[in-house]
Amino acid sequence: MPLEDLVTGHGTAEAAVDNDIPERVRRTLEDYLHERLRQCGELDPAVAGAAGELTDFVLRGGKRIRPTFAWWGWRAAGGPAFGPRAGTMLRAASSLELIQAGALVHDDLIDDSATRRGSPTVHVRFAESHREHGYRGSAENFGLAAAVLLGDLALTWADDMLHSAGLPRVALERALEPWRAMRTEVLAGQYLDMLGQARADESPEAALRIDELKSASYTVERPLQFGAEIAGADRTTLEVLRRFGADIGVAFQLRDDLLGLFGDPAVTGKPAGDDLREGKRTVLMAEGVLRARQQREESTLRLFESSLGDAELTDERVRLVREGLERLGAVRAVEERIDTLSRSALSTLHTSELPEPAVRGLERLAVSVTDREA
Repeated sequence: MPLEDLVTGHGTAEAAVDNDIPERVRRTLEDYLHERLRQCGELDPAVAGAAGELTDFVLRGGKRIRPTFAWWGWRAAGGPAFGPRAGTMLRAASSLELIQAGALVHDDLIDDSATRRGSPTVHVRFAESHREHGYRGSAENFGLAAAVLLGDLALTWADDMLHSAGLPRVALERALEPWRAMRTEVLAGQYLDMLGQARADESPEAALRIDELKSASYTVERPLQFGAEIAGADRTTLEVLRRFGADIGVAFQLRDDLLGLFGDPAVTGKPAGDDLREGKRTVLMAEGVLRARQQREESTLRLFESSLGDAELTDERVRLVREGLERLGAVRAVEERIDTLSRSALSTLHTSELPEPAVRGLERLAVSVTDREA
């Protein structure tokens, strides 16, 4: 049932809307993307086929975290759960998933990742298609070029979806501040991530800065601000949401780092140890390297340093890295940091004057993104 058709004023119905945002985002994206596919078909069937791969990628999975945080930013600033304004907000929030899709397609290409959400990544899929059809030239280069173009297409459609969502001019102008900031920040974080790998920067501070830009701001803080700005939030509300979002965003990424090494691939959709193979200097690995040096565990230090960036890293060596991180207390240190950040965020939330059900909704969301298995 569309949001516009819901009858306002009933607490149970309001809760149902608030709890069903990921599915509503999926349906909103499905409607939008199918119309864009129809337009692509008018250009050329081959273009529609390529765009269809992007559509499948967007709709196939994902937890819709960014639109959900945007929705709760909207609700925290007094935005209604029902009616035309809520429907417009849902369409605007759904556009954040297209930014995420573009970022993931490009990120997988940069990292040369083979799988995403349990399926071949876009560049791998198009390289396979090149080989299957017997096309001329390099299959890998074809996959690379296709991923660049489809990632760019996702970013273009994100802009189109936001501007066609039906937001009032003033609301759109307010939303564009976090919209522009988050796109620049995630690219800045991606560049620093790539630079850190090239420089072999092992400091926890450098890893934390990447987390703040590439994940915390982009995943939680800016989406909250985005939704709140659309609702016309005052300065106090925006400040509360941004402080809450900054803490939860970093905690979210730290949990992601742990799952990247200790998570079940059947649940996460990616092989365990991929961050190691890609040479990512996560806070977890930075803590491990630092502690190995401090405790003069030279063999463990050599294991960590030789494993980072080893594309042929075996499962056995991944297991040894995990054991070393646990023994040195790096895993415990990251878990403690997650706990500290989560408690700080919830304290900010509970001492604020944000309205219900936003406080309860944000609290549940904070727990779900920092205590998860995928």
